[in-house]
Amino acid sequence: MSKSTFVLSLALLGGLALSSCASIVSKSDWPVTIDSNPSGAMIKVINEDGKVVDTGVTPFLLTLSAKDGFFTKADYDVEATLAGYNTAHSRMSAQINGWYFGNVIFGGLIGLLIVDPATGAMWKMTDRFTVNLQSPAP
Repeated sequence: MSKSTFVLSLALLGGLALSSCASIVSKSDWPVTIDSNPSGAMIKVINEDGKVVDTGVTPFLLTLSAKDGFFTKADYDVEATLAGYNTAHSRMSAQINGWYFGNVIFGGLIGLLIVDPATGAMWKMTDRFTVNLQSPAP
C-alpha cells in the first residue's frame, strides 16, 4: 500500500469515527402536521417550560425540535379548542430515531454517546398528530 493510499484510508476512517449516523442522514427539527377531530380547532403547542411554541388552526403544519437537552427528548402539550367541544389536551413526544442505531456500524461510540445526543438527531417527531375533541356531557 502506498503512503498516499494509507493516508487517504486513515482520513476516511477518521471521518467515519468522528461522524454519527443520525446526524448525517437525519435532523433534529421536524415538520409536523397537527389535525383535530373534528377539524378546524384552534391549536396551541406548549413546550415543557410552559411556553407557547406556536398556534394555528387544524390542519396545522409547524416545525418542532425533537430534543429537549443532552440525551433528552422533547415533549409538547397540544391544546385544542373548538366551539361546542371541551378543550382537549394531548401529549406529543419525540421517539428514538432508527438512524441512531446506525452508530453501531458507522458512528461508533462518539456518535452514540456524544454527537447524536448533543445535536438531538437521536430523536424524531411523528409527521402527523391528531387531537380528538369531545362534546360536553348533556
